[in-house]
Amino acid sequence: MPTPLAEFRESLKSRAPEFGINLQPAQIELLTNYYELVRKWNPRLHLVAPCSPAEFAGRHVLESLVLLKHLPRDSSIVDVGSGAGLPGVPCLLVRDDLSAILIESSRKKGVFLGEALRALASAPRARLIVSRFEAVAPPPADFLTCRALDKFSELFPRLVQWAPSQTTFLIFAGEKLRDQVSSSFPDVQVEQIPGSERRFLVIARR
Repeated sequence: MPTPLAEFRESLKSRAPEFGINLQPAQIELLTNYYELVRKWNPRLHLVAPCSPAEFAGRHVLESLVLLKHLPRDSSIVDVGSGAGLPGVPCLLVRDDLSAILIESSRKKGVFLGEALRALASAPRARLIVSRFEAVAPPPADFLTCRALDKFSELFPRLVQWAPSQTTFLIFAGEKLRDQVSSSFPDVQVEQIPGSERRFLVIARR
């Protein structure tokens, strides 16, 4: 029976093409190290809901990496409500030209994120802000992404008002949130997440 790390690694390899992603062996190892770190911290911090290694590979990591085709070289990202580092950390691990600011309101999850950035050697290209997004000045960024912000429907109008005017939004959403985001912008593109009937990536510009 394969170990959890071996199952995760194999799931990445086998399912990456389904998501339109080409992962090199070194990238798979970096993502496996990240998964190992999440497994270590998750029992204490509840970073993600319990799931199998294969589910984590698809539902969390590969879903996060669908952002990559929308990010030109040397893009800067602000990841609001980063939590377990999704989607920001997997994107940083796979693309060494990206930079990111991770914003997380939970101090406990902030401790994990700081450890993840140090352990995964992505800190030079990443900065962590432990705060509610409304309490800090919006950092300049080409893209703003959000995947699991608590009370997102309620907070979304504030997030739009807070973000720099030239920022493109890359929002992971279910059907209800997809419709809310789509109705808030004049320029919207919606993509269905591979392997899911009810998960979408909404690309929105003012």
